[in-house]
Amino acid sequence: MVGHNPVSDPLWNSEDAPDPINLGPVEWVLVLVRGLPLALLVFGGLLVLLCFRLIEHPLFGVHRPVTPFISQFVCRNAFRILGMRFRASGELMHERGAIVANHSSWLDIFALNARKRVYFVSKAEVAKWPGIGWLARATGTVFIERDRKKAKEQTKVFETRLKAGHKLLFFPEGTSTDGLRVLPFKTTLFAAFFADELRDFMYVQPVSVVFHSPKGQPDRFYGWWGDMDFGPHLLKTLGARRQGSVELIYHTPAKVSDFANRKALAAHCEEAVRQAHVLARLEK
Repeated sequence: MVGHNPVSDPLWNSEDAPDPINLGPVEWVLVLVRGLPLALLVFGGLLVLLCFRLIEHPLFGVHRPVTPFISQFVCRNAFRILGMRFRASGELMHERGAIVANHSSWLDIFALNARKRVYFVSKAEVAKWPGIGWLARATGTVFIERDRKKAKEQTKVFETRLKAGHKLLFFPEGTSTDGLRVLPFKTTLFAAFFADELRDFMYVQPVSVVFHSPKGQPDRFYGWWGDMDFGPHLLKTLGARRQGSVELIYHTPAKVSDFANRKALAAHCEEAVRQAHVLARLEK
C-alpha cells in the first residue's frame, strides 16, 4: 500500500465505507488504453529526468534549471491521457516561499505540478518506500523528520531551497480526505516559516484543489483516504467511462512577517482554501 500522508499521522477516515469498485470489460479496456501510455509517460519521463540530472547536479547543485520542466510536462500530459479536464485560476506566486494546499488524492501531486514547478515536502519515511521513494527523491522532494532536535537543521534546508528559488509545497491537513471537505490546518508545519532565517523574505500562497466527479458518479469519486489501497483506486480512475475534472484556485500570497505567529498564518491560509473549495463545489 502507498501511504497517503506526506507529513504526519493519523489518517482521516470517513464514517461511510469507500464506494465499491466494479470493473467490467469496457473498464478493463480503458485501464489498458490509458494505463500503458501513462506508465510510459511517467517512467519514461523519470528516465529522461535522471539522465538530465546527471549533468544538472554537478553544474548547478541545488538549482534545477531543466528537470522541473520535465516533471511539469509529465504531469500536464497525465491528465490528457486520463481524459480529465484541468483548469486553474489565480496568479502564480513570484516571491520566494511555500505553497499550502488541501489534500484529497494522489492526483493532487500531478495537478499541483502541472500548473507550477514545485517541490513537495514529505515525511522522511517516504524516502524508503519502494518505487515512490525513488520517484520522490528524483524529483527533488524535501524530506523532513518529526524530531524537534533536527528543527534547526531542517530550517536550514528550507532556507537553502527557498533562496534557490524553489517553491516548497506542504499539505497542512496532514492527511488526505474524500475531497468533500477541508480539514483544520496543522499549525506545526508553519513554525519553520517564522525562523529568523526565513520570516523576513518568505511568502505563503494558499491553493484550493477541487475535484469534480464524473457525471453519474459519487462526489467523492477521486478521493483517496484512510486505508484505501493505491492499486484499486488507480484502476478505478483509469477505467472510468467518463472522467471529471480538477480545478486549482490560487489565492493571494501572504507575507509571513505580516502575521503575529504560526497560528494566525495557518488560520488565514485555511480560511482562504476552505472558502474557495466550498464555492467551487457548489458551482459544479
